[in-house]
Amino acid sequence: MSEKTVALITMGCARNEVDSEELAGRLEAQGWKLVSDPELAQAVMVNTCGFVDIAKADSINTIIEAADLKDSGGVTKAVVAVGCLAQRYGSELANDLPEADAVLSFDDYPMIGERLDAVMRGDKLVPHEPSDRRTLLPISPVDRAANTNPIPGHGSQEAMPEADDALAWQPPILRKRLENSPVAPVKLASGCDRRCTFCAIPSFRGSFISRPPADVVAEVAWLAGLGVTEAVLVSENSTSYGKDLGDLRLLESLLPAIGEGTEIARVRVAYLQPAEVRPDLLKVMAGTRVVAPYFDLSFQHASATLLRRMKRFGGKDAFLELIATIRGLSPTAGIRSNVIVGFPGETDEEFADLVTFLEEAQLDAVGVFGYSDEEGTEAFNLLPKVDPDIISARVRLITDLVDELMAQRAQDRIGEIVEVVIESFDAQSGSYFGHSGHQGPDDGETEIVLDTEMEPLKIGQFVRAKVLDSSGVDLVAELVA
Repeated sequence: MSEKTVALITMGCARNEVDSEELAGRLEAQGWKLVSDPELAQAVMVNTCGFVDIAKADSINTIIEAADLKDSGGVTKAVVAVGCLAQRYGSELANDLPEADAVLSFDDYPMIGERLDAVMRGDKLVPHEPSDRRTLLPISPVDRAANTNPIPGHGSQEAMPEADDALAWQPPILRKRLENSPVAPVKLASGCDRRCTFCAIPSFRGSFISRPPADVVAEVAWLAGLGVTEAVLVSENSTSYGKDLGDLRLLESLLPAIGEGTEIARVRVAYLQPAEVRPDLLKVMAGTRVVAPYFDLSFQHASATLLRRMKRFGGKDAFLELIATIRGLSPTAGIRSNVIVGFPGETDEEFADLVTFLEEAQLDAVGVFGYSDEEGTEAFNLLPKVDPDIISARVRLITDLVDELMAQRAQDRIGEIVEVVIESFDAQSGSYFGHSGHQGPDDGETEIVLDTEMEPLKIGQFVRAKVLDSSGVDLVAELVA
């Protein structure tokens, strides 16, 4: 029998990256060979993103581009859609996108190799009808421990088809790395119990389920053994970690346990919910050596009245107080966030609150999104809608503002000593590139300039460097002893 080859293309966030590596582990265990170049693969699997319109369009375009390979005379015979967009729309996506030979759900993941075999035989798989995955689990978080529903992002050898009663998360790890980066995401949990009116993620990702701490530590240790030096802990809401395991403060003990139980050099925590951030958690994050000085806080806006319409909590004053507390504990910490502009009913006064907050907060990284209606969300039916031209103008204003503020924040770091993980080398310039503790992997980079007499650096190495200059959010630095 000829070798079966498949290429995985990952769209969207770091959580999807983990999901793809679980899929890769399952596919390999079920007889498929992973290849990096889609043009050399008999099957192309696109792990889609279904969060907002632009992400959906990117995923659909990627599927169409992959389908073009089938007509190019190459080896590609099938294109399969998986991931959030596939889960969220199921049969509707299959009907509207004939370029995909199959649209598979999260429930297909444990038998993904068998499903792909069927597609390659020419079988027409019946796509699933979308449903609210929150209904699969008990309302009470503490009653979810016995879950056996497939949860993307961490499979186990025991959770293969012949062991249907196995828990979704348990060792040994079923994950195959798809790239050699020294930085890798690790899932803390999956799903979300919050009911933000603009967000559809809980409906297709399901209710919140934490991974047992021992599993998280084991996976970080496994990654460190493969050469990973920074692990990024991801979930839909990391501050809720442990709520379903009977300990809402479990993250406070997990972070030191990772440092003590693994060889990882740095751990970064992503996706903190400001309303759930606890003083003790801030102290642990700021005081644990292995934890990066980095706080990823999902503010979304700063107007208290608008946040209530989003079914979120807090406001400008509370958020500024939180930021002051963080900087009191860790003066050089990086703080990043996302904001949504043009939410239904956003008034000039509410928008002005956001502008004032950003000016005073001096954040290191800010993602700016213009509001768009998402079907299945409460905000879809909220009125009045903000005129699209006004949304566009406000997005431009906020984007220009935060670009200026972030550049100033980076410039203020000149003279600061930073710790950088080396991720790449540019032969033309002779410089190494990576990111500092205050920079998330997608929030900017630090260039390390070496004298010709210096020993070359290694990918994954951590170095201390003094910041010499900045360009936008990016830094230029030189090694220090």
